[in-house]
Amino acid sequence: MGLRGWQSQYNKATRGPYHKKYGSLLFKNAEIFLKAFSPEIIPETQETNKLETAYQKLIASAQIDFDGEKKTLSQLFPYKQSANDEQRRAAWLAESKFYSEHGTELDEIFDKLVHLRHQKAIKLGYKNFVKLGYLQMNRNCYDEHDIEKFRKAVVKYIVPVAERLYREQAERTGLEYPLTFADAALRFRDGNPKPQGSAKDILKTAKKFYHKLSDETAEFIDVMYENDLMDVLSKKGKAGGGYCTQFSDYKVPFIFANFNGTDDDVEVMTHEAGHAFAFYTARNIIPSENQAPTLEACEIHSMTMEFFGWKASDDFFGDDAKKFRYSHLFKAITFIPYGTMVDHFQHIIYENPFMTPQQRHNVWKELTGTYMPWIKLDGSPFYGEGKGWQRQLHIYENPFYYIDYCLAQTVALEFWVIMQDSYKDAWKHYMKLVKKAGTQTFTELVETAGLKSPFDENALKEVAKKAEKWLNNN
Repeated sequence: MGLRGWQSQYNKATRGPYHKKYGSLLFKNAEIFLKAFSPEIIPETQETNKLETAYQKLIASAQIDFDGEKKTLSQLFPYKQSANDEQRRAAWLAESKFYSEHGTELDEIFDKLVHLRHQKAIKLGYKNFVKLGYLQMNRNCYDEHDIEKFRKAVVKYIVPVAERLYREQAERTGLEYPLTFADAALRFRDGNPKPQGSAKDILKTAKKFYHKLSDETAEFIDVMYENDLMDVLSKKGKAGGGYCTQFSDYKVPFIFANFNGTDDDVEVMTHEAGHAFAFYTARNIIPSENQAPTLEACEIHSMTMEFFGWKASDDFFGDDAKKFRYSHLFKAITFIPYGTMVDHFQHIIYENPFMTPQQRHNVWKELTGTYMPWIKLDGSPFYGEGKGWQRQLHIYENPFYYIDYCLAQTVALEFWVIMQDSYKDAWKHYMKLVKKAGTQTFTELVETAGLKSPFDENALKEVAKKAEKWLNNN
């Protein structure tokens, strides 16, 4: 039975037995759903879906002339990390050219999306889309004031650490600081870590890793491989990105990705497998609405699984294993400011829905100075003009989702801290969280796992300090 069915059939006076059996969160989420929907907004929702599809098709259509071939954006990615400065910068320039050529269309799509979302909010009685956006994300235990507090803590504790790390990177690679976007992508002078072997080798190593990690993951990975529940190879015309979905009728997850020969292949594999494992673990929970928590909690499953993947880093990367572990932790810390900037940008945009495209670009440029002070905005096409947000799919398709990654990354880093003493202990904490599935709110799940809430600024302070110390010594 869907959420609306539960809500309509059982009013507050008659829910007692169901509260006891299934918990009150199911009904709280149903109430949030109804606050975010009315038949009145169906026309705007339909138009929004069309525009989101138009964005997907535009990005998937990219055929970029590079290295004597036509490249998709996914296929161009390895060149954007090349240790050859000329090639790496040329790849970034080629990508920038594609986005710049379609800049007007990208601005028009987003402008229409902002106005449609604002119109839906007004129809439902809200001041702007921010409140509605939070309801659509099913925020059931925190609000925009908590997120604002988190953003301030990121600027206070994470940005200074990230800036020091990028200064060290500039020295290590012999590149000028502050860094261009293209130069910030090179973490080591001899190149970023690369996995050993082909995509098939990565899949083979992953299977071996999950068999060693636990009995639960061994059973899970066998189901995935035996039933061909993965599509990970990049190819012409394939949609970009990576994600995990599920076939609920068959009680199995499915992983979609675009391997490109970089360390991202291993990170995506472990990340999406984290989502898939969580769904598989919760597949028999009744009702199905309790099988998955809100999305920021789901991202804990995936981001923490990436860190468990360190156990197999020697198998995945061989001689590059040490370099990978450094790079992965480096990216985890330095991602948080960027992800928080994406969220801050969306708050400003939806609080001011009638901004011009240029005003939106100016906002992104200003926020880059706050959250990414290691970047040189040098007037280069696209990125230097404050238009880099246009390549972030979530801004177009999933408003207010991106902060979920930042909240989850903070919690995943807390798990990483435990792993430094004991993987076994960390796994026990992890399974406590995963087994609760969607029966608790995000903050309750974090507490269940025995960790600090990311809204407690000490959580950010402590993980920043411990990660920086590890990176300085490795």
